[in-house]
Amino acid sequence: MEKKRVILGWGNRVKKGVSRAAGSPFSLGTREEEDAIPGRFGSEMELGLVTLLRAAWVAAILPVVIALIPSSKISFFQQFVLGFAKRGKIMQSSSNKFAVPQKLFIHFYILASVWTTLLLAATWLYAYSTVPKISKPYLFSSIASHLTGGSRMFSFHSSHTSKEHRSRIAVSIFLLLLMEAQVLRRLFESIYVFKYSPSARMHILGYLTGLFFYTAVPISLCCNHATEVYKFGLSLIQEFIVKGKDRMLATEVDWWRFLNPLIQLRWYSWIGAAIFFWGWIHQHHCHAILGSLRENREDNDEYVVPHGDWFQYVSSPHYLAEIVVYAGFVVASGCSDLTIWLLWGFTVANLVLAAAETHRWYLHKFDNYPRNRFAIFPFVY
Repeated sequence: MEKKRVILGWGNRVKKGVSRAAGSPFSLGTREEEDAIPGRFGSEMELGLVTLLRAAWVAAILPVVIALIPSSKISFFQQFVLGFAKRGKIMQSSSNKFAVPQKLFIHFYILASVWTTLLLAATWLYAYSTVPKISKPYLFSSIASHLTGGSRMFSFHSSHTSKEHRSRIAVSIFLLLLMEAQVLRRLFESIYVFKYSPSARMHILGYLTGLFFYTAVPISLCCNHATEVYKFGLSLIQEFIVKGKDRMLATEVDWWRFLNPLIQLRWYSWIGAAIFFWGWIHQHHCHAILGSLRENREDNDEYVVPHGDWFQYVSSPHYLAEIVVYAGFVVASGCSDLTIWLLWGFTVANLVLAAAETHRWYLHKFDNYPRNRFAIFPFVY
């Protein structure tokens, strides 16, 4: 009976000397047929996921953009959309019928932390499986030229994935690492920095929008490889079911292969990271300023004008910093991924709408409010 090689577990790891019958329920066919499966089926699934995400971002952006148009003919629609964006101090008590406590913001960051960690771990394991073994001397001699775009690293090794493909996976891993840093900091701030008033509320649709955002962003950062990672995870589960824990092949971690995604990164990813952390640091400073305005977490409902950091220029510097953070994702991805551009577009539109209303509230609430402050973009708007 004809024997065929099959791929077990770690993606491209082939256990030599072990064969399966052609009729085995876990045999996918010949090696050539197995390698052709991602091209025939995986690409279609990835295209469907990417299309779905892009359509969702466009559908989320359009109502906000329309609401930002300064026209009295659509004032009803503007108030309708703005009602969903209002929260905290700018939300009137009459709107509390469909509202939830603003402290439920923590749900967004718990969800995002778990979801991002899951995607990051799965994608990194998949990337590890695609990297061929290399010698350390060759690794060190190739890093510098690779970062400048001139390396032929790994080109002489046989692998079921190309160097370009591994590079794209590396970018997805890097973006998920940045997202992890963002949501973990926001989770920390929700617990230890923000002092939400018991009366602070947000619209229920705003709450649902937040759940959508923090579910869609992590998968958008790695959607081009999500189906590959999904199938890779299924293969590991199948191997575990068939072989059991005791019979699973022992795998020694090769740290050079594990860190390879970071070595694969190009210069624009590091520039994007610098932009990301610029916004990341300023957002934390602004959140600390806002949190310090209410010394008594439970009883103090008085509002004061915040000062310091980017508050010297705009009324909502924490929103501006959020826009900078997500601009870092765009740059780190190479500015070539439409899905990431769309999620950034939604971030800008949504926060500009909220910042404009916050600025109007400050001007109405405080007679001595600094008139040189803009809503969200210094010297522009």
